[in-house]
Amino acid sequence: MLDCATVRFEDAVPVRPFRWSWGGRHFPGWYWAATTGQHVGFESWLERDRLVLMDFDPAVVGVASQPFWLHWHDGERERRHAPDFFVRRMDGSAVVVDVRADEWIAPRDAQAFELTRRACGEVGWGFERVGVPETVLLANVRWLSRYRHPRCRREPDATRLMEVFSQPGPLMAGADAVGDRLATLPVLFHLLWRQELSVEGMAVELLGPRTLVRLAGGSAG
Repeated sequence: MLDCATVRFEDAVPVRPFRWSWGGRHFPGWYWAATTGQHVGFESWLERDRLVLMDFDPAVVGVASQPFWLHWHDGERERRHAPDFFVRRMDGSAVVVDVRADEWIAPRDAQAFELTRRACGEVGWGFERVGVPETVLLANVRWLSRYRHPRCRREPDATRLMEVFSQPGPLMAGADAVGDRLATLPVLFHLLWRQELSVEGMAVELLGPRTLVRLAGGSAG
């Protein structure tokens, strides 16, 4: 396991395919991550939602799905587990992530997660088992993710929006101050996705026309 510590698993291809079964509970697919400019696979809507949140996290610089197999013997039989994601952070640290809703963790799954946590600790990686995200936060980030592609950043609207929101103000009023809202809103949402502009209470209140927008890191003054 120690030999794997320096491997760039964020560039790994999935160790197993994403299969679609008619009538099944899983909904596999591919998500285009703005963080890497690459597609990342997922096996459920919950995994997709977690991918969107990781893509929104400025500390994340790399992510890969099903990056490796972890093999062990449980005392009765050989077992293996492919964690859902490998995440590389800006500071160079790594986190292995398994996605499973609290109510769907069987004893066998709990054992696999615990062994994965211990194995990650041996090589200096973090481990997280994450479940269903906060509803409002997810709704806001999923909305902004529609505008994550760099093509949504258009000049001179991006510069003008940054100037307008150098003083905090309502979202729609700021967009209208720059120009036709049909043209400026996609740019505004892209800047919010990039977190060059920010709003308070992303996990508390849905984005709306009166949402207060400011430069990221700016004060309320």
